[in-house]
Amino acid sequence: MNELTLSAPAKLNLTLDILRRRKDGYHDLKMAMTSVSLCDTVTVRLNDTGVITVSSGTADLPAGEDNLAGKAARAFFNAAGETHGADIVIEKRIPSCAGMAGGSSDAAAVLRALGQMLRPDLPGTFLEELGQAVGSDVPYCVRGGTVLAEGRGERLTDWPALPACQIVICKPDFGLPTPALFGRVRVDEIKNRPDHAAMYDALARGDLRAVAANLRDVFEEVLTPEEQEIFAIRDALLGCGALGAAMTGSGPTVFGLFNASGAAQDAYERLKARYSQTFLAHPL
Repeated sequence: MNELTLSAPAKLNLTLDILRRRKDGYHDLKMAMTSVSLCDTVTVRLNDTGVITVSSGTADLPAGEDNLAGKAARAFFNAAGETHGADIVIEKRIPSCAGMAGGSSDAAAVLRALGQMLRPDLPGTFLEELGQAVGSDVPYCVRGGTVLAEGRGERLTDWPALPACQIVICKPDFGLPTPALFGRVRVDEIKNRPDHAAMYDALARGDLRAVAANLRDVFEEVLTPEEQEIFAIRDALLGCGALGAAMTGSGPTVFGLFNASGAAQDAYERLKARYSQTFLAHPL
């Protein structure tokens, strides 16, 4: 087998807490994350040239080894002692710079594809460890599912799955630069931290209402007046019947959890009329 196509699911943050700034400049985080059905499609084709190419048809994404997917391929070949190259084609559906780990999920799909094609004997944890050098969200994206991620995102603990529901996802027409957002955070001034024990209990009981009540992203506390549209989207989702809504990751994407497909469809249609990057999804 020298070609494989895999899905690369988006991730949503059910919680995001920032615990401390580390000496290496990164932050220690604590996050409950889950995979959803909004996916990119990644095709990896081996070649004998040693060259890695990446194409996505998206002008604002880098190509080759400047792309996270290309970096992931190079990291795999180096670690596994392989001399292959790869031609990687990404069909993008996950918006870029949206807080949903689209680039990291593409990179994780490359690692999984190369593992299946070249080294099926390697444990999944090897690919997760390899992903740490590629990007902070890559280890989680290799594993997927509902997970508690700690440290920079590399320490993973499997959690009970998000209950069946409909999810409306909406990205406004602007981006948020992650480094700048981290720069606004004063860890000792965070007022409304997630209750991870309550979130775990809600997931373990399969209680979607309790999950929705415990959605929390501390980045919401440092949004500027110019970014208040994020809260307008959140309020629109709640007004359409979402049990809960929150920003995911470093934003600006907002999602709402629905237990009624009719209400979710209505919310999707209303937001889609205003925001082109609006999606209807479900948990994986």
